Amino acid sequence: MDGVIREDKLGFENIYIQAKRWDLNASVGRPDLQAFVGALTGTGATKGLFITTARFSKGALQFASMQHAIKLVLVDGDQLARLMAAHNVGVSVRHTYEIKGIDRDYFDIGD
Repeated sequence: MDGVIREDKLGFENIYIQAKRWDLNASVGRPDLQAFVGALTGTGATKGLFITTARFSKGALQFASMQHAIKLVLVDGDQLARLMAAHNVGVSVRHTYEIKGIDRDYFDIGD
């Protein structure tokens, strides 16, 4: 496991994290998730987050959907990029666009 998120200050609930920085054309397979779930089970964890810059294979997605004792969330490269942009993590603004409209009150002469 690569990290732990403590959901509360006393540490009653933890989310264990596994992160894989792989080539964008690669895929995380079922064996990778099985190893992660095994590690989670060994710690008594009930929640896991598996993040990759790549994608998940069909077998990995099926395996994750069959987990009941452990809540397993998968974040692939596309979703990771969207989350990073949405939360301004590891991104920078390259262009800003300004859209103008006519202020009708400016031209209002009255009666």
